[in-house]
Amino acid sequence: MPRLLFELLVGALGVVFAIAFCVVVLPPLFESGDIAGAFASGFVNPYASGYSLDTILCGLILFVWVAHERTTLGVKHGWVAVPLAIAPGVATAFAAYLIIRSRHIGANRR
Repeated sequence: MPRLLFELLVGALGVVFAIAFCVVVLPPLFESGDIAGAFASGFVNPYASGYSLDTILCGLILFVWVAHERTTLGVKHGWVAVPLAIAPGVATAFAAYLIIRSRHIGANRR
């Protein structure tokens, strides 16, 4: 797959998630103002808990990956993924990091 197509697809999926997050999560959050309750809602049953834990651990793995590649590959702007993992979420953070990483690797090949 060409790099540009990869970056466009990954970026589009990251933006789709960010939009879905804004439409699905933000209105009830603004209405209640209960951030702790919103977080706790991800653990209302075993299935939701499984998905929530998966997302949290994927975010932590992303943080370790970003830190590792900062030192090993010199990816400079990977830190952008860290706040994106918190809001809107890990899907957008992974998309952003993969694009940053792809551009870094592409620039180093030239």
